[in-house]
Amino acid sequence: MVWIDYLIFGIYFLIILSVGFYFYRRNQNREDYFIGGRTMSASHIGLSIVATDVGGGFSIGLGGLGFMMGLSGSWLLFTGLIGAWLAAILIVPKIKKIDKTNGMLTFPDFLRHHFNDRVALVAAIISRIGYLGFTGAQILAGAKLAAGSVFFKITFMDPLTLSLYVMAGVILGYTVLGGIKAVIYTDTIQWIVLLGGLLFFGVPFALYEVGGWEAIQHELPAHYFQLTNITLRQFVNWFFTIVPIWFIAMTLYQRIYACKSTKDARRAFFIAGLLEYPVMAFLGVFLGMIARIFFPNVEAEMGMPMLLRDVLPIGITGIVLAAYFSAIMSTADSCLIASAGNFVNDIIERYWVINASHKQIVRISQISTLVIGCIAMLIAGAFTTVLEIILHAYSFMVAGLVIPTLAAYFTPYKNSPAALLSMIGGGGLTLIVIFSKISMPMKLDASIYGIICSALIYVGTIIIQKQRA
Repeated sequence: MVWIDYLIFGIYFLIILSVGFYFYRRNQNREDYFIGGRTMSASHIGLSIVATDVGGGFSIGLGGLGFMMGLSGSWLLFTGLIGAWLAAILIVPKIKKIDKTNGMLTFPDFLRHHFNDRVALVAAIISRIGYLGFTGAQILAGAKLAAGSVFFKITFMDPLTLSLYVMAGVILGYTVLGGIKAVIYTDTIQWIVLLGGLLFFGVPFALYEVGGWEAIQHELPAHYFQLTNITLRQFVNWFFTIVPIWFIAMTLYQRIYACKSTKDARRAFFIAGLLEYPVMAFLGVFLGMIARIFFPNVEAEMGMPMLLRDVLPIGITGIVLAAYFSAIMSTADSCLIASAGNFVNDIIERYWVINASHKQIVRISQISTLVIGCIAMLIAGAFTTVLEIILHAYSFMVAGLVIPTLAAYFTPYKNSPAALLSMIGGGGLTLIVIFSKISMPMKLDASIYGIICSALIYVGTIIIQKQRA
């Protein structure tokens, strides 16, 4: 990178930080801070959803999948399309109807409405832990991109470690200040920068540097150009890890609440699904495939950052790197504000600070966001693979939360003890499997067994209570 690339970066970061400061001066209460005063449009919400879901973790992860398996890696985001459209059809109308009469702020508020406070508290804890891991993944993605592109290189500190600190600092800066409005509006900017940077600069120039489509076909194995270079087991693992997250993700509930109407909310989810697949899915894996040609022996997720560093022309490097940093920040900020919302609305306000003013709650929210971001940075430093953190966080949240959530939406059996035990059992089993690295039957993802465990506990508890009645 040369001075013009750094200049592009500097200007971009200043713009993003200025958005945070702008809304810092305009947020009046916690509804402004966490759900944008319920006045956001479908277009802004749709772009924010896809920016949040794809983000840096999946962007870097998609590059790694393209590096390892070619076009078949795009199936990862096909699950995002399915999840977004199912959510638009099945749950958005239901949650908006409840929100109109109850004024909800968080996902645990929804569970509190159908169950009780204890269920909501456990859901808040599970969601917060999951988003800590997910935020850590985004910070690690940014650090890998920065270190791989030699954006930060100081002799007294490892580039990856320094990059973690810098990325965390920038993301925390505008998120802590501006809340959800800063997050949504910067997400809109960031997604436009990401899509435009890849579509009009990254892919065309990378394709030119490698020698065109024929050169790619000559250098890579034939199975890299097939959509069948994936096992059924791998697709099932992705499906059951990612699709259910669209029913339980705090970031998505905040955006549903933030929309003006049910129609706007549904439209936002349809927009997000299409932008995930096929648009972002194939752009991401394609750059990973080109990276493999130039750097066949590096770690898969480092190939694409090195492609940006060493292959793209001067000036273009800065634009495309800014695009990827956009994706990273757009997810990290949403995860931060979601985790803070869980902590402030569902724990602090209900059990510690009962009668605080609106201004005090906003200040507490900002401090909580800052602390959560620092913890996420420490988590990021403990892992080496971005996609690994994301999928582990997803697995834990899905296994703990999806069964009670589906029961609340689609069954008459809304049993609070069953919901509480199923969350603890499903989430707990998944954590044990993840951290003990137990090999499960058929090598299916831990979340699948966690969901089964959670469902058995939920149904079993109801049956036992009926027998005792």
